[in-house]
Amino acid sequence: MVVGAGPNGLAAAIVLARAGRSVLVYEAAPVVGGGLRSMALTLPGAVHDVCSAVHPLGIGSPFFRSLPLSEHGLEWVHPRAPVAHPLDGAPAAVLFRDVEETAAGLGADARAYRALMAPMVADWPSVAPAILGPVRVPRDPLALARFGRTAIRAAAPFLRSHFQSTRARALLAGLAAHSMIPLDRMPSMAIALVLAITGHVGGWPFPRGGSQRLADALAAYLTSLGGEVRTNSPVESLADVEPARTVLLDVTPAQFVRLAGSALSDRARNSLTAYRYGPGVCKVDWLLEGPVPWTDAACAQAGTVHLGGSLEEIVAAESAPWREEHHERPFVLLTQPSIFDPSRAPDGRQAIWAYCHVPNGSMTDVHARIEAQIERFAPGFRDRIVARHVMTAREMEEHNPNLVGGDVGGGANTLRQVFRRPTSILHPYRTAIAGVYLCSASTPPGGGVHGMCGYHAAQAALRDVRET
Repeated sequence: MVVGAGPNGLAAAIVLARAGRSVLVYEAAPVVGGGLRSMALTLPGAVHDVCSAVHPLGIGSPFFRSLPLSEHGLEWVHPRAPVAHPLDGAPAAVLFRDVEETAAGLGADARAYRALMAPMVADWPSVAPAILGPVRVPRDPLALARFGRTAIRAAAPFLRSHFQSTRARALLAGLAAHSMIPLDRMPSMAIALVLAITGHVGGWPFPRGGSQRLADALAAYLTSLGGEVRTNSPVESLADVEPARTVLLDVTPAQFVRLAGSALSDRARNSLTAYRYGPGVCKVDWLLEGPVPWTDAACAQAGTVHLGGSLEEIVAAESAPWREEHHERPFVLLTQPSIFDPSRAPDGRQAIWAYCHVPNGSMTDVHARIEAQIERFAPGFRDRIVARHVMTAREMEEHNPNLVGGDVGGGANTLRQVFRRPTSILHPYRTAIAGVYLCSASTPPGGGVHGMCGYHAAQAALRDVRET
């Protein structure tokens, strides 16, 4: 049995079904998807991804690649460039699929970028299994060591020492900001490396028609295996579900504590409640009468655009939420899928979204600050707005309880929680209740749409069943 039909819950259910187990999935919402849901948030006919939109780890997931998802309606759309990072009075930095093409745009830092990234891209097939799973003896310890000696670093000091130009520093800083931890803390550089490498290896694509299509494909494949999904079926307590030998929960530690109730010892409850969540997000969706009027046309080639200026500006913006502050000039992550997928918006209009990081649980609407950052690099943007939809961090959690305080990563990416996520290094999916496992983004390998948390949790559950 699985509770929660997000990408990890569906992945866990598929693993169990492929092993010949009878599988029932409970989902509180009217549709499957969790963080993959798409809705018409602005006007009828528009398709907006409510949470996750771009999936570098989705197309790169070893588990997803093993599934016949294209047979169930999934089609990946690849922008010309994964990421663009505009700058004031200078050409944008652009991450292309090709390392050489990316390096060529970084001027004096071309050689440094090439020397950093080319070996890691070559090593990725050996490193990825270790990165996308729990702590284990690696397949290629030397390759992992080469990755780890840089990944463990704090991004800001590494970028200052390794690169000379504003452009190269800003490009990597924008990637590091996805970590949602201050860039002067370890291991923020790890996220920058993973996102850069995956951009070069497989790109940053998105599903044609919206992220919901990925969730629907997973659910359809599960059904073809004989699994069952019950939507509109909230679970308030573990006592509410039908008896099952194995239960996998696509929930974070906070929800698990509530579901388990008195079945948890005080020690187990205290360990789980000590789990730390990161900043939330304030997210804005727009329907525009035309494309974003970027000053630098290179930004129109990218599915994702990072808006935050220089490394120093991003460092300041990303540290503010950890001080319970809303930065006046936040770092903004923007996606513009309808340029490449016209099915997202009717009548030639454009459906885009953006968010910035805010204090966990914030109820503050900062859409004006987000729009100011877009207007900074795309003058006339506001004049093209047809409709707008805003979700504060608190409202993100109301939409999806797994986004605790608006944290879209399933928990803070602190150094401790990278290795102890959520509580144990050796057995991260087991809980204190026999036969009950966690399989959400709060377990290794953490946030991102890749299904690997569910895959590894289900594999752990199957091993335990075989051993009993």
